Formats: sequence, C-alpha cells, structure tokens
Amino acid sequence: QFQLFPKKITTKQINKMKLATIALLVSGVSAFGTSKKAAPVAASVNGWTPDASAFAYGLPGSLDPVPEFDPFNFLEDASLDKVKQYREAELQHGRVAMLAAIGILVTEEPIEFHPLFEAYNKDIGPAIRHLDEVRAATPFFFEILALIIGALEFNRAIVGWNNPKEAMDLVLREEYFPGDIGFDPLGLKPEDPSEFMELHTKELQNGRVAMIGVAGMVAQELVNGKEIFVNLGVAQDRFDPSLLPVQF
Repeated sequence: QFQLFPKKITTKQINKMKLATIALLVSGVSAFGTSKKAAPVAASVNGWTPDASAFAYGLPGSLDPVPEFDPFNFLEDASLDKVKQYREAELQHGRVAMLAAIGILVTEEPIEFHPLFEAYNKDIGPAIRHLDEVRAATPFFFEILALIIGALEFNRAIVGWNNPKEAMDLVLREEYFPGDIGFDPLGLKPEDPSEFMELHTKELQNGRVAMIGVAGMVAQELVNGKEIFVNLGVAQDRFDPSLLPVQF
C-alpha cells in the first residue's frame, strides 16, 4: 500500500531536511544581496548628485520664469546618460555660439577687425560672407581649423567618453560632469560646489541667449545683406553707393 509520508522519520532524514532549509535561506539572502549591488548610487560630481525624481536629474539650468522647460519632451523617460549627453551638446553649441556672436560683431562696422584679411578697403559685406574672403586670402586656414577642432574634440572624448569596448551601455563616464573637460587657463572654476553651480548656470544661460542671438543675426543678414550695427542705424555703411558724392 502506498503511503504519502513514512510512519517514522529517522534522525538522518531530519538532518537532511534541516540542511535543505538552511541552503534555501542562504540562497535567498544571496539573491537580495546581489540585487542591491546591481543598482549602485551615482557618486557626486562637482557637488551634483543625480536625482531621478528631479527635472533633468537635478542638473542646473531650470530657471524662472519658465522652469522645467521641455516642450518636446526630450527628457521624458530619458536615462541619466542620455540627459548628460543632451546637456553636453547644449553646452558645446552654446560655447560655439558665444564665440560666433563675438566674431560677427567684431568683424563688422564700426570695429571691422579681421586678422585674416583686410576689411577696411574692401566691400566684403556682412559677416556671413567673410568666409568667402578667408578662402581667397588665406586658403590654408580651413585645413588648420579642421585640425584644431579635431584635436579639441579628441581631447573632449578622452576626458568625458567611455571606451566603447569597455562600456557599451554608457556613452559618458559616470564621474564626468557635462562640459567640464578640465580647461580652465584663468583659474575661474570655483572650489565651492554652490559657486560652481552658479557659474555653470551663467555659462549655460549665456550660451542659450547666444544661440538664439546668432540665429537672429544670421537670418537678418541673409534677408537684407546689411551688417548688424548698420542695420540698427548706429554705424555707417562706408560702401553704400547712395553715400557717394554725385559728380556732373
């Protein structure tokens, strides 16, 4: 006759059951320990600790009167690495735009200074046409510029980017703060985290204004072909044909 349980359990069987129970408990504890290790807490960088519950993981740049500005929902469900890539791109474009804004205004009336060609005795036009003159007067400039940009981008990749062979899932290093590539020849980077965040926010805001400003200046010069200050009426166009004296 079949019996589900034996009538008498021996001491040996009891010991085996105890060992099996202990093994199950140990494996359960090990499983919990492994899951905690798989989700490490991100370290603080320049006083910033990523916060998944905050806008853009707590990165500076969300200011009044339009806080948490993200009309196209780029940050919705974005990972920390993706948000850092967005901020890196925004900062780099802002820096280029700030340089471009200065370059446009300095090379036009009334300053009209250009280190690569003579501008005072030629009617070259607004800044958007200056690259044509650069190619004609200094043809090797663009090759040198490409080498300089390549060197700067290579250095930025070494400082902030992960090796694709070592970390396929993360583009930027965990300890890298977007935009902080270590270039600080004047020693302006503050040691205090709050002061660093304030300076970082100022750079970010000026970059945003510069991107919008450069886009507006380029659009205006494409529309009427006039230099910025000439169009505003605060500088004179020395090559305007209507200003030439009429001779009979």
